[in-house]
Amino acid sequence: MQEWLIQQGMPLKLVNLLSHAGGIKIAGDRLRLHLFPAASTKYEDCGDEAEILYEDDFCLVVHKPAGIKIHSDGGVKKIPTLDDRVASIFIHRNEPVAPQHIHRLDEFTSGPVLYAKNQYAQLKLDEAMARKEIGRRYVAFVEGKVDSTLTKIDQPIGKDRHHPKRQRVSPNGKVAITHVQLLEASNNYSKLALELETGRTHQIRVHLSAAGYPLVGDELYGGDTAYIAYQALHGISLSFLHPWSGESITIHDPLPEALVQLQQQLGINLLK
Repeated sequence: MQEWLIQQGMPLKLVNLLSHAGGIKIAGDRLRLHLFPAASTKYEDCGDEAEILYEDDFCLVVHKPAGIKIHSDGGVKKIPTLDDRVASIFIHRNEPVAPQHIHRLDEFTSGPVLYAKNQYAQLKLDEAMARKEIGRRYVAFVEGKVDSTLTKIDQPIGKDRHHPKRQRVSPNGKVAITHVQLLEASNNYSKLALELETGRTHQIRVHLSAAGYPLVGDELYGGDTAYIAYQALHGISLSFLHPWSGESITIHDPLPEALVQLQQQLGINLLK
């Protein structure tokens, strides 16, 4: 039975866990799998719930505002993390669910974040992430009028040994590829759509800065903070195959109001 489950696409790790826990049973002509065991969260109610963009029995997608960390970095938490806010959803519902995030966004990057609501979904989505099958599309506002011929940045990225918080383009770094699409531009600023082929730390910020187009507000990588105090970068959509049904799902997360206002300040016309 275990081999058959693996052939059907169930992760080997989960098959082994279910087998050891007695979670695989045959009842007549039916196969019963205990895929939704009760899970206890390590978080306490923080009082704030994350904004839900999509939810079913396996997956949850929530909006992450700028200025919120995905999870604690071990320091003193002044603001509840996104993980805290997601946990609060299920604490308030009194549901024994402990979602796990599948990917991350920088603290000051807003956009959709995908969570798995059970171990089956987590293992399947982790595999999809490793195979680069989870698509993330971003919108960024940058300094300078970007040439429409700039469609791909292929430059390796490594740590900046002169600055502990920065990354940099480095011939000895890891492969990093960013796809670029010019959406609109004013005389001094551009609005771009970006997709990552790799997922290096600060990849979009590093690549655009190295190309001569730092993100507006991104002081760490040379951006001007006159209009906004953090990088003008937002995850506009998230695409993935549902871990159970295989259905293609795309979740859109509109520009937050702060970036809508920034767009107007930069003289870039609203997209129709």
